[in-house]
Amino acid sequence: MHDTQISVRFCETDLLGHVNNNNFFIYMEDARIQFFNDLQLVDDDWNFILASIKCDFVRQVYYGQNLLIKSGVIKMGNSSFHIEQDIYEERSGELVAKGTSVIVQFDFDKQASKPLTATMRKQLEIHQMAAN
Repeated sequence: MHDTQISVRFCETDLLGHVNNNNFFIYMEDARIQFFNDLQLVDDDWNFILASIKCDFVRQVYYGQNLLIKSGVIKMGNSSFHIEQDIYEERSGELVAKGTSVIVQFDFDKQASKPLTATMRKQLEIHQMAAN
């Protein structure tokens, strides 16, 4: 699995004092971008689109907490792959949210999906895990 650390900022909380649910999608995006960069899946041309995203909220998160996002590939298709992202409160190790995303390699000129390359597949397989 690929790990990304996030520190919760005050501006990410709402009137109830906990992190607003919208911010979990931003945390997941930050982790996905780091995942793509670390696996060298992107270069000067960004060639991926987000086709679907889901997040289940398990526990409340507050300002000042540090989160650890563990990302792994749970499925690969011809031109797409599914990422599972488990978000933990770093100190306690408690699961606070669980997300999944479907990513598609996209040809913006043709406005159509395009197959993952052999190199991409090899990099993604390193982080492939069994589906839950």
